[in-house]
Amino acid sequence: MALYQINYASDKKMLQITSRIHIDDLNKALEKKHKKKISVENENNSSEELLLEEYLSSCFSIKVNGQVRSLSFLSKEIDGEELVCYWNIRNISKINSLEIYNTVLVDLFSDQQNMINVTVLEVKKSFLLTNSITSKSLKY
Repeated sequence: MALYQINYASDKKMLQITSRIHIDDLNKALEKKHKKKISVENENNSSEELLLEEYLSSCFSIKVNGQVRSLSFLSKEIDGEELVCYWNIRNISKINSLEIYNTVLVDLFSDQQNMINVTVLEVKKSFLLTNSITSKSLKY
């Protein structure tokens, strides 16, 4: 199971996103996609970090008010066996709807579960995305 936290910081007009994904699973997914050994936990390897960003961006996206918005990768860190990645989406003055799409690791593990926690204007919502349910729409 991977965990995603999405918070709307209205004072900063941005979505702040944190993902926590098991390192070994992520390495396996990237190795399968790129047909070479990859270690996302390596520091200062810009080519592997770029492959990681591309993979996550292709499998995880957010529509804000019906428009797909670009995720800006900020940083990553290792916490035990998990890779923690930090992202944001800027210039969001108001949220009427969010649509979250997530297929991270589902191509590798048919039983993969991606737990999504969303907080917008102090309203918390949680849901699970899986191989059979890859997106969820929220209205505000």
